Amino acid sequence: MIKNYFKIAVRSLKKNRIYSFINISGLAIGMAATMLIGLWIYDELNYNKDFKNHDKIAQVFQSQTFNGRTGSGPAIPLPLEPRLREDFGDNFEYLSLSSWTQTHYLEYGDKTIERSGNYIEPQGLEIFTPKIVKGEENPLKEIKSIMLSKSTAEAMFGNEEPLGKIIKVNNRDDMLVTAIFEDFPVNSRFNDVTWLIPWKHFVASREWVKNSLDNWGNNSFQLFVKIGDNVTMQGVSERIKNSKKDANEDTAEFNPVIFLLPMKDWHLRSNFEDGVQVGGRIENVWLFGIIGTFVLLLASINFMNLSTARSEKRAKEVGVRKAIGSSRKQLINQFLSESFVVVSLAFVITVGIVLLSLPGFNNLASKEISFPWSNVEFWLYSFLFILFVALLSGSYPALYLSSFKPVRVLKGTFKGGRFSALPRKILVVTQFTVSVALIIGTLVVMNQIQYAKDRPVGYTKEGLIQIPIRSQAFDGKADLMRDQFIVSGGAVEMATSMSPATDTWSNRSGFKWEGKPEDFQEDFAWTEVSYEFVKTLGMNIIMGRDFSRDFGTDSTAVIINKTAMEYMGLTDPIGKLIYDESIVSPEPPMKIIGVVDDVVIGSPYTPSKQQLYVFDRYGNISFYNLRLNPKNSVSENLSRIESIFKTYFPNLPFTYEFIDEEFAKKFAAEERIASLARVFTLLAILISCLGLFGLASFVAEQRTKEIGVRKVLGASISQLWLLLSKDFITLVIIALVIASPIAYYIMGGWLQKFPYRTMVSWDVFVIACSGALIITLITVSFQAIKAATTNPVKSLRTE
Repeated sequence: MIKNYFKIAVRSLKKNRIYSFINISGLAIGMAATMLIGLWIYDELNYNKDFKNHDKIAQVFQSQTFNGRTGSGPAIPLPLEPRLREDFGDNFEYLSLSSWTQTHYLEYGDKTIERSGNYIEPQGLEIFTPKIVKGEENPLKEIKSIMLSKSTAEAMFGNEEPLGKIIKVNNRDDMLVTAIFEDFPVNSRFNDVTWLIPWKHFVASREWVKNSLDNWGNNSFQLFVKIGDNVTMQGVSERIKNSKKDANEDTAEFNPVIFLLPMKDWHLRSNFEDGVQVGGRIENVWLFGIIGTFVLLLASINFMNLSTARSEKRAKEVGVRKAIGSSRKQLINQFLSESFVVVSLAFVITVGIVLLSLPGFNNLASKEISFPWSNVEFWLYSFLFILFVALLSGSYPALYLSSFKPVRVLKGTFKGGRFSALPRKILVVTQFTVSVALIIGTLVVMNQIQYAKDRPVGYTKEGLIQIPIRSQAFDGKADLMRDQFIVSGGAVEMATSMSPATDTWSNRSGFKWEGKPEDFQEDFAWTEVSYEFVKTLGMNIIMGRDFSRDFGTDSTAVIINKTAMEYMGLTDPIGKLIYDESIVSPEPPMKIIGVVDDVVIGSPYTPSKQQLYVFDRYGNISFYNLRLNPKNSVSENLSRIESIFKTYFPNLPFTYEFIDEEFAKKFAAEERIASLARVFTLLAILISCLGLFGLASFVAEQRTKEIGVRKVLGASISQLWLLLSKDFITLVIIALVIASPIAYYIMGGWLQKFPYRTMVSWDVFVIACSGALIITLITVSFQAIKAATTNPVKSLRTE
């Protein structure tokens, strides 16, 4: 019986080739989109899960409150680690301090490469359990040891044995290679960590770190833990929440709360608002999960519509089968088997589409997803997926077709009835409601990105580059390099900074100034810079001046931004003193010499923070910022700058970054979402149009004789076109009316998460609705005009 079902299904497909093509191609496109989204979601949900103890690993976070607003993050003070180890040690199996991931020069012989890595304590190896390919049992025991990833060892040494080799780090420290570990998975937090160096070396080689060992105010470090088997994340967080406040009374005014963020939340749920965890990338997972579901639903609707639309063609078949004894159950099985065959064929095509699309999809989504050929679980889910789609697509047609009465069918009196087309109309409206809502949503996302891009950045980012400083070889050479770069003609100005132009790496509190409210808890972004910094970046000076070599007192000067001036309540800030009473590292009084326009630092979607640009007295240089010579081409400027660089640093690679490109990276996440949404929206539209084309074709075929009669009676082509098109246009207009308020509500809520945001403007709806109507007219008109121009003799000759 089953064999017979499938044989009839194949015959039916061959007999109706056009509708079979539309059904199979529509389902294949919908299933391919859903499969790609499914692979992406699987990759997101499995982030960091390759670590052996991922369910027991956490990072220590803290929340602090400034003037009623609570901020949360992973930066903690050094004394917290011994405090947790001594007072709460029974909650933890391992604890490990860590630096932030840093990029260093690694030098061996005449080869120098740049790689990123971390300084960690030996217990960090027990927490993250990197797979040691070769090396010592305790590779971070000695202060001058270094572990390299397999790919970095191959890049450094080629076919040579790396163990026991001495490499120079940052042109300063000679380190012994003690172990080689497998590269961390791409789908993990540490995918860019290619070397590991003992934490004690980090402390010994940096004076500021030594000074922070007992400093509860310097939140500049990371702490990772593995909790014990008999405790929970929530329970440990509850026990340690007051550990910082109880240990140091000076921090109590900021109400610090210590807690654990489990590894499973690092990637997907790392956003906080006022100390409360509010989600993160998990919102994108839900978003694309919903989009994938709707795209699949659209493809299934096509199958339902075309199957039920052609019901009269199969009515006699149903009548004959029932007359010779077929039960309704058998007919349902027959039609479901046809659905299964169609979906199975579509799945084969789906796999092909996914294989061809994966490279482009990975590039678009910034992923490295591979097709899971050997994953048994994937194929099991694929089979269930086929069954689900077959039932989703075929259940309604099977129930509808199997319900026909054989007596009426065989007597030739079967008619669909005036409401028989209503379900199909509802399904078409549903299709275009989803498609139009996706169009509106995509346009709003694109508008929000452009709105943020159009925001004044506060400096001239074009023609500006930064050179990262990662070696002691640069110490004391800033003024010399500035003079040489300018003399070469490659640059017209240069200034140094401890943070990149597009970000701030430090925040400070503990300041006093004239007129400061007594209970005011201040928090400033802090950047140490050199002379000519404002001039180099092209910042706009509102009051006062830039740091100048003509004023010896500028060594204790500070420039503030407009937001800081308003934040401090100052109307005439020039000459005012700011007193540093912080517990981090108190500075002498700083005189305000200038006020500049706000600069977009950090997220372009948030308001500018109050910023202090402090003169760098201690050589805390992380970047050379160079303004390129506008009279030369960019390539010529870079060639001249590189020549000077190599003259003084011949063994170091010349690395530079364009500031405008670094700024553009701030939009990468949202642009990625917009690009993916754009692709899936186009697929949704394509699927909807395929279904509309099939229905228009069927309606034109069904009304062939009517059209012939109307033409004989004098109907024009335009009248016939309107006759065949108006029903579809009406359905799409209904879809527009439904989709618009839904999209407005959803996208309005999405925009609320951006403090700096655009509005859901009326032109978005005009573009989306006009586009949907134009696409509908083009799709329907082809079949309508074809039917209207057919010779009426052909359609009426059987009468």
